[in-house]
Amino acid sequence: MSGGDQHYYFGSGDHVAMHGGSGNVGIDKRVTPAQEVPPAVQEALRELLALAQELRAQVPPAGADALDGALPALRAESDVPPQERHRALLAVAGIAATIGTLGTPIIEATNKVLELMGAK
Repeated sequence: MSGGDQHYYFGSGDHVAMHGGSGNVGIDKRVTPAQEVPPAVQEALRELLALAQELRAQVPPAGADALDGALPALRAESDVPPQERHRALLAVAGIAATIGTLGTPIIEATNKVLELMGAK
C-alpha cells in the first residue's frame, strides 16, 4: 500500500479502498441506474412472484413461512442486492421442487429469471 491508502474489509463482503483524503465517512449503497433491473428481468420476476404466491397455499406451514421470507426479494421494483435476490430464487425453487409436478412451473420461471440475470 502506498502512503495514505487504506483498505477495509467488512463481514458483508464489502471491500472499501480509500486513496488519501480525510473525513471520509460511510458507504453509499443506494441502487444506481447501472444496478437497475432490466425490463425482461422485471417481467420474469412479476410472473414468478404471482406463481410463488399461488404456491404458498399449497405447501405446509414451514414452506409457507420460508416463502414469506423469500417473496419480498422477488419484487421487481424493490432495491434488492443481487446476492439476496439469488438466495430467494434458490429458496423458492427448492420449495417448489418438494411438491412435485405442481412446482414445475415455478422451477421453470425461477430458471428463466436466473438465466436473464446471468446467474445460470
